[in-house]
Amino acid sequence: MTLTPAKKITVGVLGATGSVGQKFVQLLADHPWFEIASLAASGRSAGMPYQEAVAWLGPSAMPEGMARMNVQACEPDLPCRLVFSALDAGVAGEVEQKFARAGYIVVSNARNHRLDPDVPLLVPEVNSDHLAMVEHQRFGGGMIITNPNCSTIGLVIALKPLADAFGIRGVSVVTLQALSGAGYPGVPSLDILDNVIPFIRDEEEKMQAEPLKILGDYSNGSVTNADLRVSAQCNRVGVADGHLECISVKLANGASRQDLRDAWQHFRGEPQRLKLPMAPLKPIYYLEGESFPQPRLHRNLDKGMAVSIGRLRECTVFDYKFVAVSHNTVRGAAGGAILCAELLVQKGYTD
Repeated sequence: MTLTPAKKITVGVLGATGSVGQKFVQLLADHPWFEIASLAASGRSAGMPYQEAVAWLGPSAMPEGMARMNVQACEPDLPCRLVFSALDAGVAGEVEQKFARAGYIVVSNARNHRLDPDVPLLVPEVNSDHLAMVEHQRFGGGMIITNPNCSTIGLVIALKPLADAFGIRGVSVVTLQALSGAGYPGVPSLDILDNVIPFIRDEEEKMQAEPLKILGDYSNGSVTNADLRVSAQCNRVGVADGHLECISVKLANGASRQDLRDAWQHFRGEPQRLKLPMAPLKPIYYLEGESFPQPRLHRNLDKGMAVSIGRLRECTVFDYKFVAVSHNTVRGAAGGAILCAELLVQKGYTD
């Protein structure tokens, strides 16, 4: 049963002028539970109206109430307790700790604290039980919760039903990642036009490490990493939004193709049980078309929060291979972090 807050919870956005920060502003503008009270960014933007501080990239007009709001510095004196961090990794680690020590709840999209032993690396449908790690954090009244890498999120949602039903021993994934994942202004046009760039800094390392924690077992305040190997190859392609991943899996136990389809199609998580506002009706949609899924056609499925899977077939090296698509700036960034915050509310951590 969903426990709707009696009144909207005031929130702030750190790094509000960047591309992910703007996506937070867009998604939070009409959120039924949250209300933006503060927009914060670097010192050069502090004091300016948001509409002057930001080069707005959204597909719709800037929310009117945000346009005139003055940008504040990223200091823990904001009139809210919950903040979403879209800060660059170069500054996020220290700033987020400062906010947490001052009693703030920080839901972060940055990489800095993802693998800290007492910080949840959360995908609510996959490992909602890991949220209890915050009770063992070192920040006093504050806490940090992290959202995984954008490409990791689509991968682990696709893997979770298979891990639960059959066990997984190994994964090979090749990603074709959208330009928006590089932020703004992103990749120079002369690098990406008529081209694919077979390197994204630190991306393969993240994809090989983060799933082990997310799919690991939580007990007594800590996570034991999942016993599997992940090999990743990451490529930047000329697509605006939506990461496509070609995934091969080695299962621990035998299963038919129909068994895998059934596992995906019946998969639901805690956000679906609780009917959280940002949650998709189904985390996974299996598509039958022989050339599906595709980023342009399927990235916005179910509010941009679902993972589309297709092309399931047997693999001559592993057991099965398939293709997955997820929206990297919605499910993989701001939308996923908002879903984490909704789960925090439902579990009583914002009281």
